[in-house]
Amino acid sequence: MFGIGMQELIIILVVALIFIGPKKLPDLAKALGKGVAQFKGAMDDVKGTFDEGIKKEVNQVKDSLLEEKSDKAQAGEGDKKEGAPPDPYQAAEEKAEEKKDKPT
Repeated sequence: MFGIGMQELIIILVVALIFIGPKKLPDLAKALGKGVAQFKGAMDDVKGTFDEGIKKEVNQVKDSLLEEKSDKAQAGEGDKKEGAPPDPYQAAEEKAEEKKDKPT
């Protein structure tokens, strides 16, 4: 956990036993365990909130892209109808092809 090996953990426990005493050490360990559990719970809440926000934003972007795609598809179908103005890009491409086909 925290990058502490077994030897370091034993040294920390021996020093704590010397300075705190054998009577107060279990109470301190219990309080430390509760603190770590509360910290972990708070971090899980923050992570959950962050993940929820990211998913919401991704879904909004995805919906807007799908909407743009359907709008473009509908606009493309409208150009094929009679009386619709010609596509300027298509007209330019056709003129360029005609120039390539004509010998100079």
